[in-house]
Amino acid sequence: MGYEIELDTATEAVREASRLCRSVREDMVNNASLEKADRSPVTVADFGSQALICRRLMEVFPGDPIVAEEDAGELRQSGNWDMREKIGNYVHQYIPSASSRDVCDWIDAGNGEVSDRYWTLDPIDGTKGFLRNDQYAVALALIEDGKVKVGVLGCPALFMDLSEIDSEIGVLITATRDGGTKFSHLSGKEQEPARVNRDRDPDRWRFVESVESAHGDHELQSSVARTVGIEAPSLRMDSQAKYAAVARGDAVLYLRLHSPKMPDYNEKIWDHAAGSIVVEEAGGRVTDMNGKELDFGSHYLMRENKGVVVSNGIVHDVAIEALK
Repeated sequence: MGYEIELDTATEAVREASRLCRSVREDMVNNASLEKADRSPVTVADFGSQALICRRLMEVFPGDPIVAEEDAGELRQSGNWDMREKIGNYVHQYIPSASSRDVCDWIDAGNGEVSDRYWTLDPIDGTKGFLRNDQYAVALALIEDGKVKVGVLGCPALFMDLSEIDSEIGVLITATRDGGTKFSHLSGKEQEPARVNRDRDPDRWRFVESVESAHGDHELQSSVARTVGIEAPSLRMDSQAKYAAVARGDAVLYLRLHSPKMPDYNEKIWDHAAGSIVVEEAGGRVTDMNGKELDFGSHYLMRENKGVVVSNGIVHDVAIEALK
Protein backbone atom coordinates (compact mmCIF):
# COMPACT_ATOMS: atom_id res chain seq x y z
CA MET A 1 0.00 0.00 0.00
CA GLY A 2 1.25 3.47 -0.88
CA TYR A 3 0.93 6.43 1.46
CA GLU A 4 1.19 9.34 -0.96
CA ILE A 5 -1.99 11.07 0.21
CA GLU A 6 -1.08 10.58 3.87
CA LEU A 7 2.42 11.91 3.32
CA ASP A 8 1.26 14.94 1.31
CA THR A 9 -1.40 15.78 3.90
CA ALA A 10 0.97 15.37 6.85
CA THR A 11 3.70 17.39 5.13
CA GLU A 12 1.47 20.36 4.42
CA ALA A 13 -0.05 20.21 7.90
CA VAL A 14 3.34 20.20 9.63
CA ARG A 15 4.71 22.91 7.34
CA GLU A 16 1.74 25.16 8.14
CA ALA A 17 1.95 24.49 11.89
CA SER A 18 5.70 25.10 11.88
CA ARG A 19 5.16 28.51 10.35
CA LEU A 20 2.60 29.34 13.03
CA CYS A 21 5.02 28.25 15.78
CA ARG A 22 7.79 30.34 14.25
CA SER A 23 5.49 33.38 14.20
CA VAL A 24 4.51 32.89 17.84
CA ARG A 25 8.14 32.64 18.89
CA GLU A 26 9.14 35.73 16.94
CA ASP A 27 6.26 37.74 18.42
CA MET A 28 6.13 36.47 21.99
CA VAL A 29 9.57 35.07 22.88
CA ASN A 30 12.21 37.04 21.00
CA ASN A 31 11.10 40.32 22.55
CA ALA A 32 11.03 39.06 26.15
CA SER A 33 13.75 37.75 28.41
CA LEU A 34 13.37 34.17 29.58
CA GLU A 35 13.44 35.34 33.20
CA LYS A 36 10.40 37.56 32.64
CA ALA A 37 8.49 35.43 30.16
CA ASP A 38 5.85 32.98 31.40
CA ARG A 39 4.89 29.81 29.57
CA SER A 40 2.07 31.44 27.58
CA PRO A 41 4.03 31.60 24.28
CA VAL A 42 4.51 27.86 24.10
CA THR A 43 0.87 27.31 25.10
CA VAL A 44 -0.33 29.55 22.27
CA ALA A 45 1.95 27.73 19.82
CA ASP A 46 1.00 24.26 21.14
CA PHE A 47 -2.71 24.87 20.78
CA GLY A 48 -2.44 26.70 17.46
CA SER A 49 -0.23 24.01 15.97
CA GLN A 50 -2.52 21.21 17.14
CA ALA A 51 -5.63 23.00 15.85
CA LEU A 52 -4.20 23.43 12.35
CA ILE A 53 -2.92 19.87 12.05
CA CYS A 54 -5.99 18.16 13.48
CA ARG A 55 -8.29 20.22 11.26
CA ARG A 56 -6.44 19.14 8.13
CA LEU A 57 -6.33 15.47 9.19
CA MET A 58 -10.05 15.50 10.02
CA GLU A 59 -10.88 16.88 6.57
CA VAL A 60 -8.86 14.31 4.63
CA PHE A 61 -9.11 11.29 6.96
CA PRO A 62 -12.29 11.76 9.00
CA GLY A 63 -12.27 8.18 10.28
CA ASP A 64 -8.71 8.23 11.67
CA PRO A 65 -8.24 8.80 15.42
CA ILE A 66 -5.62 11.36 16.44
CA VAL A 67 -3.63 10.87 19.64
CA ALA A 68 -2.08 14.21 20.52
CA GLU A 69 -0.53 15.83 23.56
CA GLU A 70 -2.95 18.71 24.16
CA ASP A 71 -6.68 19.14 24.81
CA ALA A 72 -8.86 22.23 25.09
CA GLY A 73 -10.52 21.51 28.44
CA GLU A 74 -9.01 24.44 30.34
CA LEU A 75 -9.06 26.62 27.24
CA ARG A 76 -12.87 26.41 27.11
CA GLN A 77 -13.25 27.84 30.62
CA SER A 78 -14.62 31.38 30.88
CA GLY A 79 -11.48 32.75 32.55
CA ASN A 80 -9.27 31.91 29.56
CA TRP A 81 -10.81 34.27 27.02
CA ASP A 82 -7.51 36.16 26.54
CA MET A 83 -5.62 32.96 25.73
CA ARG A 84 -8.33 31.82 23.30
CA GLU A 85 -8.13 35.17 21.56
CA LYS A 86 -4.34 34.97 21.19
CA ILE A 87 -4.55 31.46 19.75
CA GLY A 88 -7.38 32.48 17.45
CA ASN A 89 -5.39 35.43 16.10
CA TYR A 90 -2.66 33.08 14.87
CA VAL A 91 -5.05 30.43 13.54
CA HIS A 92 -6.99 33.15 11.65
CA GLN A 93 -3.88 33.81 9.56
CA TYR A 94 -4.50 30.40 7.97
CA ILE A 95 -8.26 29.94 8.48
CA PRO A 96 -9.92 33.38 8.63
CA SER A 97 -13.38 31.96 9.29
CA ALA A 98 -12.38 29.95 12.39
CA SER A 99 -14.36 30.67 15.56
CA SER A 100 -13.12 30.07 19.10
CA ARG A 101 -15.35 27.01 19.26
CA ASP A 102 -13.90 25.70 15.99
CA VAL A 103 -10.37 26.05 17.32
CA CYS A 104 -11.23 24.23 20.56
CA ASP A 105 -13.01 21.47 18.64
CA TRP A 106 -10.01 20.98 16.36
CA ILE A 107 -7.68 20.79 19.36
CA ASP A 108 -9.93 18.22 21.04
CA ALA A 109 -9.88 16.08 17.91
CA GLY A 110 -6.51 15.01 19.33
CA ASN A 111 -8.22 13.14 22.18
CA GLY A 112 -8.38 9.88 20.22
CA GLU A 113 -7.05 6.53 21.37
CA VAL A 114 -4.45 4.12 20.06
CA SER A 115 -6.06 1.79 17.51
CA ASP A 116 -5.23 -0.31 14.45
CA ARG A 117 -4.72 2.90 12.46
CA TYR A 118 -4.20 6.30 14.05
CA TRP A 119 -2.15 9.49 13.93
CA THR A 120 -0.02 10.73 16.79
CA LEU A 121 1.02 14.35 17.17
CA ASP A 122 3.28 16.46 19.33
CA PRO A 123 2.39 20.01 18.31
CA ILE A 124 5.56 21.35 19.95
CA ASP A 125 8.21 18.88 21.04
CA GLY A 126 10.87 20.69 23.07
CA THR A 127 9.05 23.25 25.19
CA LYS A 128 12.17 24.61 26.87
CA GLY A 129 14.02 24.81 23.58
CA PHE A 130 11.13 26.82 22.15
CA LEU A 131 11.30 29.27 25.06
CA ARG A 132 15.07 29.70 24.98
CA ASN A 133 15.19 30.24 21.19
CA ASP A 134 16.75 26.84 20.64
CA GLN A 135 15.58 23.61 18.98
CA TYR A 136 11.98 22.39 18.92
CA ALA A 137 9.93 20.27 16.53
CA VAL A 138 6.43 19.67 15.24
CA ALA A 139 6.10 15.88 15.03
CA LEU A 140 3.35 13.92 13.25
CA ALA A 141 3.19 10.21 12.46
CA LEU A 142 0.75 7.63 11.11
CA ILE A 143 0.72 4.22 12.80
CA GLU A 144 -0.93 1.08 11.41
CA ASP A 145 -0.95 -2.22 13.29
CA GLY A 146 1.64 -0.88 15.72
CA LYS A 147 4.10 0.15 12.98
CA VAL A 148 4.92 3.70 11.94
CA LYS A 149 4.09 4.14 8.26
CA VAL A 150 4.52 7.90 7.77
CA GLY A 151 6.54 10.42 9.76
CA VAL A 152 7.02 14.17 9.35
CA LEU A 153 9.21 16.46 11.48
CA GLY A 154 9.17 20.22 11.20
CA CYS A 155 12.29 21.69 12.82
CA PRO A 156 11.99 25.48 12.40
CA ALA A 157 15.25 26.29 14.22
CA LEU A 158 17.48 23.59 12.72
CA PHE A 159 20.23 24.51 10.27
CA MET A 160 19.99 22.92 6.85
CA ASP A 161 23.71 22.17 7.24
CA LEU A 162 25.09 22.06 10.79
CA SER A 163 28.64 22.43 9.50
CA GLU A 164 27.99 25.82 7.89
CA ILE A 165 27.44 28.86 10.09
CA ASP A 166 25.65 30.71 7.27
CA SER A 167 23.34 27.81 6.44
CA GLU A 168 19.61 28.41 6.01
CA ILE A 169 17.47 27.70 9.07
CA GLY A 170 14.31 25.59 9.04
CA VAL A 171 14.15 21.90 8.11
CA LEU A 172 11.28 19.66 7.05
CA ILE A 173 12.13 15.95 7.11
CA THR A 174 9.74 13.23 5.94
CA ALA A 175 9.66 9.45 5.66
CA THR A 176 7.37 6.65 4.52
CA ARG A 177 7.85 2.97 5.25
CA ASP A 178 9.99 1.46 2.48
CA GLY A 179 10.01 4.85 0.78
CA GLY A 180 13.12 6.43 2.29
CA THR A 181 13.73 9.68 4.14
CA LYS A 182 13.97 13.11 2.56
CA PHE A 183 14.57 16.60 3.84
CA SER A 184 14.13 20.12 2.55
CA HIS A 185 13.87 23.68 3.75
CA LEU A 186 10.57 24.50 5.45
CA SER A 187 9.77 26.86 2.59
CA GLY A 188 9.15 23.85 0.38
CA LYS A 189 12.27 23.73 -1.77
CA GLU A 190 13.27 20.54 -3.56
CA GLN A 191 13.81 17.58 -1.24
CA GLU A 192 17.12 15.76 -0.83
CA PRO A 193 17.60 12.16 0.30
CA ALA A 194 18.71 11.77 3.92
CA ARG A 195 21.14 9.02 4.90
CA VAL A 196 22.77 8.14 8.18
CA ASN A 197 26.53 8.48 8.59
CA ARG A 198 28.01 5.07 7.66
CA ASP A 199 31.63 6.25 7.93
CA ARG A 200 33.54 3.72 10.04
CA ASP A 201 36.12 6.24 11.25
CA PRO A 202 35.25 7.08 14.89
CA ASP A 203 37.01 10.43 14.51
CA ARG A 204 34.06 11.47 12.34
CA TRP A 205 31.42 10.36 14.86
CA ARG A 206 29.33 12.48 17.20
CA PHE A 207 26.51 11.58 19.53
CA VAL A 208 23.48 13.66 20.37
CA GLU A 209 21.50 13.93 23.60
CA SER A 210 18.95 16.15 25.31
CA VAL A 211 19.93 19.51 26.74
CA GLU A 212 17.89 18.88 29.89
CA SER A 213 19.40 16.48 32.43
CA ALA A 214 15.89 15.46 33.45
CA HIS A 215 15.42 13.99 29.96
CA GLY A 216 18.26 11.52 30.23
CA ASP A 217 21.31 10.32 32.13
CA HIS A 218 24.16 12.42 30.80
CA GLU A 219 26.86 10.56 32.72
CA LEU A 220 25.76 7.11 31.54
CA GLN A 221 25.15 8.36 28.01
CA SER A 222 28.68 9.77 27.79
CA SER A 223 30.10 6.51 29.11
CA VAL A 224 28.25 4.46 26.49
CA ALA A 225 29.34 6.85 23.73
CA ARG A 226 32.99 6.43 24.76
CA THR A 227 32.58 2.64 24.76
CA VAL A 228 31.25 2.84 21.21
CA GLY A 229 34.33 4.85 20.24
CA ILE A 230 33.00 8.41 20.25
CA GLU A 231 35.43 10.80 21.92
CA ALA A 232 33.99 14.10 20.69
CA PRO A 233 31.69 16.06 23.02
CA SER A 234 27.99 15.47 22.55
CA LEU A 235 25.69 17.64 20.50
CA ARG A 236 22.93 18.75 22.86
CA MET A 237 19.53 19.52 21.37
CA ASP A 238 15.96 19.71 22.53
CA SER A 239 13.17 17.78 20.79
CA GLN A 240 13.07 15.23 17.98
CA ALA A 241 15.51 17.40 16.09
CA LYS A 242 17.95 14.82 17.53
CA TYR A 243 16.36 12.16 15.32
CA ALA A 244 16.80 14.47 12.35
CA ALA A 245 20.49 14.86 13.25
CA VAL A 246 21.03 11.10 13.15
CA ALA A 247 19.00 10.66 9.96
CA ARG A 248 21.06 13.32 8.15
CA GLY A 249 24.41 12.00 9.38
CA ASP A 250 25.20 14.83 11.79
CA ALA A 251 25.46 12.23 14.59
CA VAL A 252 25.76 8.45 14.66
CA LEU A 253 24.11 7.89 18.04
CA TYR A 254 21.29 9.38 20.10
CA LEU A 255 20.79 8.10 23.63
CA ARG A 256 17.78 8.85 25.79
CA LEU A 257 18.29 6.88 28.99
CA HIS A 258 16.14 7.35 32.04
CA SER A 259 17.27 9.99 34.48
CA PRO A 260 18.16 8.55 37.90
CA LYS A 261 15.66 11.07 39.28
CA MET A 262 12.83 9.49 37.25
CA PRO A 263 13.52 5.73 37.09
CA ASP A 264 9.88 4.80 36.40
CA TYR A 265 9.32 7.31 33.61
CA ASN A 266 7.37 6.06 30.58
CA GLU A 267 8.13 7.48 27.16
CA LYS A 268 5.16 8.73 25.13
CA ILE A 269 4.41 7.71 21.56
CA TRP A 270 4.28 11.26 20.18
CA ASP A 271 7.83 11.90 21.39
CA HIS A 272 9.32 9.14 19.21
CA ALA A 273 7.01 7.90 16.44
CA ALA A 274 7.85 10.41 13.71
CA GLY A 275 11.54 10.46 14.61
CA SER A 276 11.86 6.69 14.59
CA ILE A 277 10.71 6.18 11.00
CA VAL A 278 12.79 9.14 9.82
CA VAL A 279 15.94 7.42 11.15
CA GLU A 280 15.01 3.89 10.10
CA GLU A 281 14.20 4.90 6.54
CA ALA A 282 17.51 6.79 6.39
CA GLY A 283 19.31 3.50 7.10
CA GLY A 284 19.53 3.67 10.88
CA ARG A 285 18.11 1.68 13.74
CA VAL A 286 15.85 2.51 16.72
CA THR A 287 15.17 0.35 19.79
CA ASP A 288 14.86 0.74 23.53
CA MET A 289 17.93 0.28 25.73
CA ASN A 290 17.30 -3.48 25.88
CA GLY A 291 17.22 -3.83 22.10
CA LYS A 292 13.41 -4.14 21.90
CA GLU A 293 11.39 -2.48 19.17
CA LEU A 294 9.47 0.58 20.30
CA ASP A 295 5.83 -0.22 21.05
CA PHE A 296 3.44 2.11 19.25
CA GLY A 297 0.45 -0.24 19.24
CA SER A 298 -0.61 -0.64 22.87
CA HIS A 299 -1.01 2.70 24.65
CA TYR A 300 0.11 6.30 24.42
CA LEU A 301 2.53 5.44 27.24
CA MET A 302 5.27 3.12 25.99
CA ARG A 303 5.13 0.88 29.04
CA GLU A 304 6.93 -2.03 27.38
CA ASN A 305 10.02 0.02 26.63
CA LYS A 306 12.79 1.50 28.73
CA GLY A 307 14.87 4.32 27.31
CA VAL A 308 15.61 4.83 23.60
CA VAL A 309 18.72 4.08 21.53
CA VAL A 310 18.94 5.59 18.03
CA SER A 311 21.91 4.94 15.76
CA ASN A 312 23.35 4.68 12.29
CA GLY A 313 23.10 0.89 12.68
CA ILE A 314 26.85 0.30 12.81
CA VAL A 315 27.26 1.20 16.48
CA HIS A 316 23.87 -0.04 17.70
CA ASP A 317 24.75 -3.51 19.00
CA VAL A 318 27.86 -2.20 20.71
CA ALA A 319 25.79 0.44 22.51
CA ILE A 320 23.20 -2.13 23.62
CA GLU A 321 25.92 -4.44 24.93
CA ALA A 322 27.52 -1.56 26.81
CA LEU A 323 24.18 -0.82 28.48
CA LYS A 324 23.83 -4.43 29.56
